[in-house]
Amino acid sequence: MKIKTFKKEAKQHLKGQWGRAALFTLLFGAIYYVIPLIIEINQSGGFENWISTDATTGATASTFVITLVLLPLYIGYLWTFLSVIRKGEKIRFSGLFQAFSEISMYLKLLGTYLVMMVYMFLWFLLLVIPGIIKAFAYSQTYFVLKDNPDIGINAAITKSRKLMHGHKWKYFLLQLSFIGWIILSLITLGIGFIWLSPYISASNAAFYNELVKKHSDDEVIA
Repeated sequence: MKIKTFKKEAKQHLKGQWGRAALFTLLFGAIYYVIPLIIEINQSGGFENWISTDATTGATASTFVITLVLLPLYIGYLWTFLSVIRKGEKIRFSGLFQAFSEISMYLKLLGTYLVMMVYMFLWFLLLVIPGIIKAFAYSQTYFVLKDNPDIGINAAITKSRKLMHGHKWKYFLLQLSFIGWIILSLITLGIGFIWLSPYISASNAAFYNELVKKHSDDEVIA
């Protein structure tokens, strides 16, 4: 499992549709980040009040609820790049809304997010490092639910932990390998993230896909 292999695979599958990937990211960002921000500013009574911590307490709480409701958009974004990696599919803008197709899956995804947040919060109460390690262990949960829509929340989290056993350091290095691009994107006032986000998401999808293959091979050997 080589980091350069995941990144190369991501670039190969994004070849010829970088522009589409950028538009897809813009659509996702406009809905998932910008709309809740606009609502928060309006609820705060304007931009000047919004930058005041005291004035935004209630607005921030309501924005969290809105963001939580829209969470499946983020998961649909991730799932889209898994399909790109696995099937070589073209990015479809409707892919953003795939997690909304069934109410049972929608509710399961919201529940999964909340359960993982509780688990990680408890781990972070112990020490920061164990919390980060658990965050890496749980990182494949949403992909697991894509492949196994009928399993329960804890079962999905457990499967993610098993997949990540012995591979958390590699996952950390994969994320770290984008640090240069992240800095460059920040220098461009965030514009670079429009292209970087698809690259990272596709690389992470390739990583998960390889984890599944490796896990299946290990089970066959065992």
